[in-house]
Amino acid sequence: MTFLWPEALWLLLAVPALVAAYVFLLRRRKSRTLRVSSLAIAREALGRRDRRRHLPPAILLVAIAALIVAIARPATILSLPGFEQTVILAIDVSASMQATDVEPNRLAAAQHAATEFVRALPRTVRVGIVSFAGTAAVAQGPTLDRQALEDAIEGLRLGPSTNVYGGIALSLAAMFPDAGIELEQFTDLGAAAMHAEKPHPKPVAKVAVGSYRSGAIVLLSDGQKTMGGNPLDAAQMAAARGVKVYTVGLGTAEGSLISYRGMTIRVKLDEDTLKEIARITGAQYFNATSAESLRSVYRGLSHRVVTEKKETELTGLVALAAALLIALAAGLSMAWYGFRPD
Repeated sequence: MTFLWPEALWLLLAVPALVAAYVFLLRRRKSRTLRVSSLAIAREALGRRDRRRHLPPAILLVAIAALIVAIARPATILSLPGFEQTVILAIDVSASMQATDVEPNRLAAAQHAATEFVRALPRTVRVGIVSFAGTAAVAQGPTLDRQALEDAIEGLRLGPSTNVYGGIALSLAAMFPDAGIELEQFTDLGAAAMHAEKPHPKPVAKVAVGSYRSGAIVLLSDGQKTMGGNPLDAAQMAAARGVKVYTVGLGTAEGSLISYRGMTIRVKLDEDTLKEIARITGAQYFNATSAESLRSVYRGLSHRVVTEKKETELTGLVALAAALLIALAAGLSMAWYGFRPD
């Protein structure tokens, strides 16, 4: 908890002073001589009264302390639902995704977990699907149509090579369609399109890393890049826009053997690159070594990517608590002593 006006907390020093004043008054009253016909009766009556006479003043002191805390304007960081959010799922569909170290194979496990992830997100969150192998493609633009998203995930097919840079860059282009990001670099639009006149990307005013609260990218990949630009350059593009790129590494540490174009190849995770992408963008890396662990990762991300941490002032709540305590102290005093709390 933090305080927007911490200087007001110095007023709490008045609380011990009030306690000392109260004790002083009690001792002064006890010094008075009380004459009654039966000392035993007086002691019994005073004993019953003493057991509760201090409760209203004690509650009142707590209320005063709470009021002083309220004056200092306490605040805390809360995770609150975001609004108008877009989540882009960037899924690796390179040939290595046919590996069976994650049953039934990596791609099938990724498709099933991605479908569950989409279903778990709030209906107000727009989701887009980007697939990438040697080139990247928008399988489904950001939409609220969950059936269209599930159809796009089911329709993912394997392709040669791995272009992680393209997957991240095209995800950014899908999230910011007016940013002027040149898609020809990492899509299959053809050589003619690549040499055609291209619009200049709009300049980006750098923001704090991870500060963009209206969207995030979830990147799932199982191997090293084999073509395309440096994935860390794409991560820098995302970081410059404040977009977090959560990375999920799918596969086992020892990797798996696959048959590709008549060759037997062992495919392994490049965890270092995936971790660095997450670090650069202020996000996190997750490792999924089985279909169930992948679903667990997605279940955690379904909450993480659609909430934002926001500093929330608690002054009103603390002041309300103080008012209730004051009312309680007054009520007890009047119930026990009428208009004479002493």
